[in-house]
Amino acid sequence: MLSLSEMAVDVLTTADGREKTARSRRHAAEWAQARTGGALPEIGRAAPPLRPSRPDRPALLDPREVPKRKPGSPQGRIALLHAVAHIELNAVDLHWDIIARFADVPMPPGFYDDWVKAADEESKHFNLMCDCLEEMGSQYGALPAHAGMWRAAEDTARDFMGRLAVVPMVLEARGLDVTPGMIEIFRKAGATAAVDALETIYAEEVGHVAYGSKWFHFLCGRHDLDPKAVFHDLVRRYFHGPLKPPFNEEKRAEAGLPPDFYWPLADRPA
Repeated sequence: MLSLSEMAVDVLTTADGREKTARSRRHAAEWAQARTGGALPEIGRAAPPLRPSRPDRPALLDPREVPKRKPGSPQGRIALLHAVAHIELNAVDLHWDIIARFADVPMPPGFYDDWVKAADEESKHFNLMCDCLEEMGSQYGALPAHAGMWRAAEDTARDFMGRLAVVPMVLEARGLDVTPGMIEIFRKAGATAAVDALETIYAEEVGHVAYGSKWFHFLCGRHDLDPKAVFHDLVRRYFHGPLKPPFNEEKRAEAGLPPDFYWPLADRPA
């Protein structure tokens, strides 16, 4: 059995999305089976790439160059699902990357349990989005995508707490804000499969934000730091621009994010 860090690098260095997520799910199942049997597999050490392997398509563009499409049309809904698929594929890599990149920091077994589970769920989410795209006559890679998705990982490659603050507690929390609106778009269009897939994603992303909050607070406690002050400092350092309301305060609270963490960082109207 590979060490957990070797499993992570195996996923990160696989380019094709369907193959990447198949490996992710296979490694996650091996980890879960060992843990259910009472074992703690070796965490190990393996050097993750600065950027994960990616397929030739989609073309990755500067965010300002990605075409804007109205979700009221079938083409616009395909573009929306394609964007979500791209986010989910990046999330698979982000969750494996945090395991391998910070394996030198001693963490409880529960940390690895959480992020392996999150990576497994993100793999499922990517495949759900791909299935929906194919049902609509498209596929992942058919449209250009956002090139900036990995920027947060590169910016926080040497800062464990910064990674937890920016990726699950800011970027994934943003998903909790916007997903209900996306679900409504597809519900109005009668796209049952897309509604079901997005509702699955919405329910499980709460857990991923919660993992970020839990382990961020754990590290703050280990170093006797004030979590709110540290969070504000790290987000201002690594996140480019203010946070954008409206916020899904109920789901954020469910995930362990109180309003005084994010409102002071918000873009408020003058």
